[in-house]
Amino acid sequence: MNGDSRSSSARSAEILNNTTNGCIRFGTYEVDVRAGELRKSGLKIKLHGQPFEVLVLLLQQPGEVVTREELQNKLWASHTFVDFEHGLNKAINRLREALNDDAERPRFIETLPRRGYRFVAPVVHVGLQQSQQAPTAVSAAPPNLTKRNSGVLRMFAVTVGVVLFAVFAAVVAYDVRGWPNSWFGSPKQPPIRSLAVLPLANLSGDPQQDYFADGMTDALITDLAKLHDVRVISRTSVMQFKDVKKPLPEVARALGVNGILEGSVQRSGARVRITVQLISIPDDTHLWAESYERDAHDVLTLQGEIARAVAHEIKVALTPEESKHLTRARPIKPEAYELYLKGQYHYYKWNPEDFKKAVAYFQQAVDADPNWAPPYAALANTYGWLWIAGAMPPKEALPQFSAALKTALEIDPTLPEVHYTQAAAAFYYRWDWEEADREFRQALALEPSLVEARFEYAWFLSSMGRFSQAISEARRAVDRDPLSVSANLALGSIYSINHDDDLAITQLRRTAEIEPNDPRSYEFLSGIYEDKQMYGDAIQQLQKALTLRGAPPAELAGLERAYRQSGPNGYRLWQLAQAKRRNTPYAIAMAYARLGDASQSILWLEKSYQQHDWEMVQLRSIRVWDPIRSNPRFQDLLRRMNFPQ
Repeated sequence: MNGDSRSSSARSAEILNNTTNGCIRFGTYEVDVRAGELRKSGLKIKLHGQPFEVLVLLLQQPGEVVTREELQNKLWASHTFVDFEHGLNKAINRLREALNDDAERPRFIETLPRRGYRFVAPVVHVGLQQSQQAPTAVSAAPPNLTKRNSGVLRMFAVTVGVVLFAVFAAVVAYDVRGWPNSWFGSPKQPPIRSLAVLPLANLSGDPQQDYFADGMTDALITDLAKLHDVRVISRTSVMQFKDVKKPLPEVARALGVNGILEGSVQRSGARVRITVQLISIPDDTHLWAESYERDAHDVLTLQGEIARAVAHEIKVALTPEESKHLTRARPIKPEAYELYLKGQYHYYKWNPEDFKKAVAYFQQAVDADPNWAPPYAALANTYGWLWIAGAMPPKEALPQFSAALKTALEIDPTLPEVHYTQAAAAFYYRWDWEEADREFRQALALEPSLVEARFEYAWFLSSMGRFSQAISEARRAVDRDPLSVSANLALGSIYSINHDDDLAITQLRRTAEIEPNDPRSYEFLSGIYEDKQMYGDAIQQLQKALTLRGAPPAELAGLERAYRQSGPNGYRLWQLAQAKRRNTPYAIAMAYARLGDASQSILWLEKSYQQHDWEMVQLRSIRVWDPIRSNPRFQDLLRRMNFPQ
């Protein structure tokens, strides 16, 4: 067992040492921290161990998110990740039972999906003696209290009242705004440590200008994501709220943030006007609003200026490197920038046809400004995806990919996207594992919010058999982009590769809920159920995927018929026939491996190797190869691909 082996009592002591002495009250409940007791209206409620420790941690930070990672580090350090997931869910359920709380309509503990928990009720700290004293009735006046004594007391009370009023008035006159906080300690505004930039509204009156508003949104996300101590949600998740009228607290809960930046973009000729406002979600406070207007040549300067203003408002001190980045302002040609934004608009639609449109726009951007690196990096990246999607032959895509990447590196070797694309090339095509690892890490060091690079790095780590690191990176990708199908798929599939099937199924079902029309979730689920020999479930999920991919009814009927007639073997023979019909060597090799035919499987793997099929990177890690893994020819393939032993 890895990690810290401290006992539960030792961890509890550490938590209690960091907690205010005495008791903590909320509603009709009271937590006696030192005694380790939860009471309701004075009656003790049974709550011990990790559920009580979770409650204390949440009470330490009322109104703020306590992440799952923080809970794991403080309470489950001695357990494996699987133990933590099960233990935390059990602890939260037990805690809600004790507090009679509802996860759907929480009075006390709010769940932020895939993020953590937040204690939402008002909290009051009281001293131990105050808590332990029973309330007593006010005693009657002593019998010898005379009318004269009463009069003196009344005069004394009036005098004291006058003096207190004078002091009160002086304080108000001295500091009208500051006195409540300084005298009575009213809670400060919670700091913004997680932020979503909602899609900027296009106020130009022309729907064809949506690409420009989306591009400005992307640029703000990219700049703000470089700020330390602030988690900024990535593009894929926030774009799901474009033109969606939902209350901001609901949007914030879905994204797991406590701050939102929203606004609009308007273009008139060569001028660009951006209006933005910053909102603190917990107290529904508009912290700041501003309008900016610049010439189109200075649009990068404008983006950096807004990011600096937001950093100032959320009280984040910029490092010298961050300040340098946000003040960089290479003048760009407006026509090149427009073409680049149009290319991005199509790239993020994630389908082969739009990839081809993106290539055309990126190439035009390169022609308009040959000394600007981002369009070259985007061009290389798009050619790579065209190859991986099977929409362009490797012999056509890869030379274009290499040429664009080489130029981008020459112009700006500090561009994060360049290092990400370099890493992808080393991973999927050159099979240079050391270079891939180095370039992925470099890209993420330059831009931690580059979620695409992060979940691809997670794939890389799992392909190398480094599962603990892979899961950590995939979870970070989901944390930054909670509604991204690709990031969630990466996490679910890596759970599966690591034989954490129950976690994988839960994660992939959640992914299917995010986007029910994406067939990949169902394809991954089908493979897991097949590995678990749950063929009925495997067929059901595969039929969903095939339907979404437009398979004819006859193909679906053939799948059921094959299984009904010949059981699992019939199901596998049907898979083989489909792979041969599509003429995909890697899929054919997988089908033969499932049938236990090592000779044919390795024969088709050799063809896949010669074609440099990108899926060959999974050869070391996924379990479908287990039946033939010990075969000397299979081991020879691993050696030729330079997999770590």
